[in-house]
Amino acid sequence: MGISSWRKFAIGLTAIATLSATTLPSRSDEWRTTSSLIADQTESATFERYPYVNPDAPKGGTLSSTAFGTFDSFNPFIVRGTPGAGISLLFETLMEQSTDESGTSHALIAEAFKYPDDYSSATYRLSKDARWHDGQPVTAEDVIWSFNMLKEISPLYSRYFANVTEAIALNEHEVEFKFDQAGNRELPHIMGDLYVLPKHWWEGENAKGEKRDIRNPTLEAPLGSGPYKIKSFTPGSRIVMERVKDYWGEKIPVNVGRHNYDELVYTYFQDDNAAFIAFTKGGLEDVRRELSTRRWSVEYNFPAFERGDVIKREFEQGGVQQMQAFVFNMRLPRFQDRRVRKALTLAYNFEEQNRLQFFGLNKRLSSYFQNSELASSGMPEGKELEILEPFRDQLPPEVFTDEFKLPAFETRTAERDHLREAVKLFDEAGWTIKNGRMVNKESGEQFAIEFLGGSPTSEVISGGLIATLRRLGIDASLRIVDTSQYVQRYQAFEFDAVTAGFPQTESPGNEQRDYWSTKAADSPGSRNVAGIKDPAVDALIDKIIFAKDREELVAATRALDRVLLWNYYAIPQYYQPTMRYAYWNKFRIPDQQPRYAGIDLMSWWVIPQREAAIEESIENEAAE
Repeated sequence: MGISSWRKFAIGLTAIATLSATTLPSRSDEWRTTSSLIADQTESATFERYPYVNPDAPKGGTLSSTAFGTFDSFNPFIVRGTPGAGISLLFETLMEQSTDESGTSHALIAEAFKYPDDYSSATYRLSKDARWHDGQPVTAEDVIWSFNMLKEISPLYSRYFANVTEAIALNEHEVEFKFDQAGNRELPHIMGDLYVLPKHWWEGENAKGEKRDIRNPTLEAPLGSGPYKIKSFTPGSRIVMERVKDYWGEKIPVNVGRHNYDELVYTYFQDDNAAFIAFTKGGLEDVRRELSTRRWSVEYNFPAFERGDVIKREFEQGGVQQMQAFVFNMRLPRFQDRRVRKALTLAYNFEEQNRLQFFGLNKRLSSYFQNSELASSGMPEGKELEILEPFRDQLPPEVFTDEFKLPAFETRTAERDHLREAVKLFDEAGWTIKNGRMVNKESGEQFAIEFLGGSPTSEVISGGLIATLRRLGIDASLRIVDTSQYVQRYQAFEFDAVTAGFPQTESPGNEQRDYWSTKAADSPGSRNVAGIKDPAVDALIDKIIFAKDREELVAATRALDRVLLWNYYAIPQYYQPTMRYAYWNKFRIPDQQPRYAGIDLMSWWVIPQREAAIEESIENEAAE
């Protein structure tokens, strides 16, 4: 899957929820150009550029990528419509999250920010150089309009900035955000993740004389301030973006040595198999992240790879490993019993799937904060136990008595033992097997699960679990729909079960409300996919948000992780220990890539001679 897939865009958009609440206090008159919520920022630690980039990287060439399904809008800030790939590159935030360090942001549209000792507000000072693509300056009025409109039209922003009461212009270049609470160390920092939009453009008229409305989808190329703008597009199938030659921010630190391509081209496919075939032929996808372990292992034997035009390379992953899991929709009564969810967890044979389908290359996830100090382990103790203790009566008893472990299928008898326990749990929850069918003891209705998928890959992911569930008498099935329908149903929670991802950082905070809170459970488009409504979980989220220091944040996060696991809200799947990429050999890649993000395609650049030679090779092969 290329960087242009809708999933990549969704992650980029929802990444506004990744900063947290642990930094050393500062004076209210201290302006900061870098915001770190983990490391102490000293005056000598001036950020000049990312250490991995080549500041002299040449500009030019094309990066071609694939996207899936279709698109019908260039407005990514509303639930309606499917936004086009790469649109986030048009827009900029006040600060930009670092690719190289967790919980860190650097100056972008805002050149600096400050906040009082009690964290009750934040003031951002805009760069006087910031310009829209039409040449007009970015002003405090734009920031205030963006804040008010995004809170109104975007469920994500409405939840994320729920404690921000207003934005006030102190002058043309300074905006103060006021909060309805003090002591939330995260709030001053996450305001830097606010997208800034041009008020004059959105309140103006299009070429037909029609008034624009940010509340609605649009296929008019929007005005932005970012490094790229839309050059041309074919509705639903292709988008071409061009580098802004007079981009205002080209020389600011976060952009030095980056955004090196003259054009970005996104071509849409209906599924990943078709995209892979296109990749092997060349011309439509230059860089591909290979998520299929089987394909990575046995299918890279096509002519372009054999002659060296396509390269395979693995990059190290940094930071917290994203949880990927089967999630059951607890808005439906049959999934509300914890015993049922535990029984379903007992039916997932990861070891067999890894051996038969993934060549033993994947690893099992066992935490929502895998690969970090935030992951729970062993028994709760110390500060974590202290945080959990007030909720003892509301939590599963095992939280305090047992170490959480997922079922392992490492022996011949393991599967039989796990399935026997699953049947027992179903029986305790009011379900029994009759004539080979798992039915409700009172209604006689068969237990049914329909997994929702958006591509043929869903069959690989869920096929083994579905087969096992059928052995238990469950009516288990998979429905694959097109990408647009998948996104719509996913956002509206119209599914029994789905594979979901929960990206995290080393400094969790307000975004946890969108993942797990009662309020988010019934909000379309939220990331509370399971529909969790648990007062104890809500309280633990607040413990994270209002943590006084790093030690308390870590303990509160481990407590939340432990509670999520023991409630069996999801069945953890697996992850790839490295990031596997294949690319056409026309790029020069910096010797190092970012420690945290693992890869930054915008730091690569095109070698013109190689690009021309590869294009000629592709043409010759097509002519044969």
